[in-house]
Amino acid sequence: MTESKSMILGCAGLSLTPEEVALYRRERPWGFILFARNVKEPEQIRDLVAAMRETVGRPEAPVFIDQEGGRVQRLRPPLAPNYPAGGALGALYQSDRDAGLRAAWLHARLHAFDLRRYGITADCLPVLDVPVEGASDVIGARAYGRDPQVVTALGRAAAEGLLAGGLLPVMKHIPGHGRATADTHFELPTVHTPLDELRAHDFAPFKALNHLPVAMTAHVIFSAVDPDAPATTSRRVIEEIVRGEIGFDGLLVSDDISMKALSGDFPSKSAAILAAGVDLVLHCNGVMEEMEGIASRAIPLAGRSLERAEKALKAISVGDGRDEAQVRAEFGQFFEAVA
Repeated sequence: MTESKSMILGCAGLSLTPEEVALYRRERPWGFILFARNVKEPEQIRDLVAAMRETVGRPEAPVFIDQEGGRVQRLRPPLAPNYPAGGALGALYQSDRDAGLRAAWLHARLHAFDLRRYGITADCLPVLDVPVEGASDVIGARAYGRDPQVVTALGRAAAEGLLAGGLLPVMKHIPGHGRATADTHFELPTVHTPLDELRAHDFAPFKALNHLPVAMTAHVIFSAVDPDAPATTSRRVIEEIVRGEIGFDGLLVSDDISMKALSGDFPSKSAAILAAGVDLVLHCNGVMEEMEGIASRAIPLAGRSLERAEKALKAISVGDGRDEAQVRAEFGQFFEAVA
């Protein structure tokens, strides 16, 4: 396998520019991520995904996307149906537990059908954050609910649905984003909750699902653990909480480094993320200058990080062979309004 570097990168448009091709070939990101600006029609998406993989010489290079349903859904009709957000699945679960669990599995299984046809192999789902009263709406209805046990149950069903469809799930945002009072796209929130309460509420779904292959960090300061740095750049949070208490030993990916929650230039941010013990730096906006700054500090994947990355790739499969029409029809019994 061609040596890869510790980063996942996006691109600016619907096809790769010569500059992007040159950067990818030279710097060899481990994976790629697509956003709404990168998707227009089926052949274009397939061509873009194939071109990304060709630049690094790795047909297995993972291509990620945020396809949750609700307001965070990059593929829209006619590329994929509109799906309900996690909160709608949670509401169904509250009225009928078995129906909620089945709908969450089917919801994720349908995402796998939608994404695999374009060559996309990883979905940034399930959302395991547990919001509280007064928190920012950046999570909001994306969450399955406000009860850690409900979030755990539906998150597990969603992860299993993605895996059944051959897709790599990415749980987010470890160790928990639900209590943040600010939108991390614009500013850095600080959570002052005592550690015992965090353990019982925020950390619980991640601990219960710590066997999943990939997790994405939270750009949130937990003052009870490290008052000076957000989880993404805090060695204390990564070692003591994520790897220690939560017991997650899978592949750890930063949340998007281009979000305003993180301060400093891109080389400095990248170095801080990797020094904290995060395996991969994620950059989403496709800005060339920023990607070059990240690449200047990214390191070849090696040791435990490489082992985790290789193990994660093994979770990507051809899927369970289910009939797509039957899965859609069954999901339609729970959510008839889905286009």
